[in-house]
Amino acid sequence: MLLYRYKGLKLKLHPQVYEPAEDTFLLAENLAVRKGDIALDMGTGTGIIALLMAQKAEYVLGVDINPIAVRLARENAELNGIMNVDFRLSDLFENIDGKFDLITFNAPYLPGKPKELIDFALVGGVNGREVLDRFIEEVELHLKPGGRVQIVQSSITGVDETLQKLENAGFKAEVTAKKHVFFEDIILIRAQAK
Repeated sequence: MLLYRYKGLKLKLHPQVYEPAEDTFLLAENLAVRKGDIALDMGTGTGIIALLMAQKAEYVLGVDINPIAVRLARENAELNGIMNVDFRLSDLFENIDGKFDLITFNAPYLPGKPKELIDFALVGGVNGREVLDRFIEEVELHLKPGGRVQIVQSSITGVDETLQKLENAGFKAEVTAKKHVFFEDIILIRAQAK
């Protein structure tokens, strides 16, 4: 089992779970979590973002469609002695109750259909936006008044389209960070319910 270290966290990795990369770190370095927040980490993977948020938040729920990721994230919470976090299997908001102060999502964006579990972290549907668009349609129902959303996405899946869809869904949205990697920009969008 590989062990990875980041900002004081020890993380186990698994070949069928997305390994923290530039997109993860862009979000990690710009987390909008506040002391006492109730937070949700969508597509939690190794659990790294949920565990970082748990250092400030009152409670964090991390969800993933990949059962191996959910198991791994639980192990990583245990490994780091972090107790105010829980992990659950969920296809986006399917198994989620309650409302949150902050919801984070490192969205999958490659076009195509997932063939194995790891693909759910990368493949966002036929046009690469289907998962992200479903998330945008449903996210407001799971936010407390004044709640915040942070989305990581690639420039190849239409940042302007995401900003427009968030505005249409009742959010004030803006790009708050960006990093150029190979052939794309990784974009961090922050949205707040109006």
